[in-house]
Amino acid sequence: MWTDLGLDLEAHAGLMNVLGSFYTDIYLTQTNRPKGMEYLDFVISEVHGLRIEELLAAKAQGRKVIGAFCLYVPEEILIAADAVSVGLCAGADIGTAQAEQVLPRNTCALIKSFFGFKLAGLCPYVEACDFVIGETTCDGKTKAYEIFNQYKETFVLEVPHTKSPAATKLWRSEIGRLVEKVETAAGKKITAANLLKAIETVNAKRAVLGRLNLLRAADPAPISGRDALLINQVAFYDDPVRFTKKIGELCDELEARVAAREGVAPKGTPRVLLSGCPMAIPNWKVPFLVEKNGAVIVGEESCVGERGTRNLVDLTGVDISDRDAILDRIAERYFKIDCAVFTPNADRNLHVREMSARNHAGGVIHYAIQFCTPYLMEAHGMEQTAREMEIPLLRLETDYSMEDAPQLETRIQAFLEMIR
Repeated sequence: MWTDLGLDLEAHAGLMNVLGSFYTDIYLTQTNRPKGMEYLDFVISEVHGLRIEELLAAKAQGRKVIGAFCLYVPEEILIAADAVSVGLCAGADIGTAQAEQVLPRNTCALIKSFFGFKLAGLCPYVEACDFVIGETTCDGKTKAYEIFNQYKETFVLEVPHTKSPAATKLWRSEIGRLVEKVETAAGKKITAANLLKAIETVNAKRAVLGRLNLLRAADPAPISGRDALLINQVAFYDDPVRFTKKIGELCDELEARVAAREGVAPKGTPRVLLSGCPMAIPNWKVPFLVEKNGAVIVGEESCVGERGTRNLVDLTGVDISDRDAILDRIAERYFKIDCAVFTPNADRNLHVREMSARNHAGGVIHYAIQFCTPYLMEAHGMEQTAREMEIPLLRLETDYSMEDAPQLETRIQAFLEMIR
């Protein structure tokens, strides 16, 4: 299978060995984990195995596999065309040398990572895809997709940077353009009925993640931040129906834990909200350092977290036989996402306030990937928000390497002393 996908077999085997060791150290050494996390352990063990076989089986049945990196790609439209929507590889310091032969060195780590995975022949997901959907959520990605298209067909959605009436109209037109692209690729018409079924599937996935987020308000916390992050990461890769069922079962277990006042750490453990850039698999460095030093993360204000699951597609009052009206609601839902690319972006500060208060965070760690200008710029406003909430905020800027882990840990230790 790997040979047919064109992977570098030796390098891929090395990656799997490193990933396995990394996962064991960060995840399997935790104590008192919920039993339901065994499913996530299994998914990770097969993230480059059985899941890829499932994707290839879908292709053999005539279905399209479409890859994406960003929350602005509506899964509902892909699923309505009977395509498989799947996340792509990033989040690791891999293929950097190859990526820097194409991209400037001071490109953000996420962009270099997805390029590096492709150029190094290490991502079976991108190889299994029929095409990739990119988006203009920053200048780096916008220009990088031009080049990436030379290696893999890439369709780019134009995400406006304001939410003015004109920008809203542009975004709705982009949704229409995506529908045409997906219909052509899949050879299937996206109907109102298929959209309704897809919305039901994706809304259910987001609802179960919302349920998980609410359970983390309990003290003691019923689940670690590392495990909650892992669940949000796997949501981009797993079959949505299966994922929703398994996370629902996990939430049942967590509700019982909350009722019994059981947690992964003692009551009164310092509680931290993470805010900022997305953390793709296997980017677990900062959460590991935070929880290793005696705190528990109680929320992720991030694309791989509550930013991606906050709103459902609301069909209240819609004529469910009217495909355009349904697409209007899909466009509205996705345009509520508070990505740092938007100006102004006051909703993000509001959400940090809400999440901090709801989940009783004693401090906020603002996490930005090196050279990610939108989130680095918004850190200033987040500091102001934290001062108004009278809780401390720690700004961290890092990449995917482990070289700065000792320095980060020292700063995190000092920060946690402030909220104990």
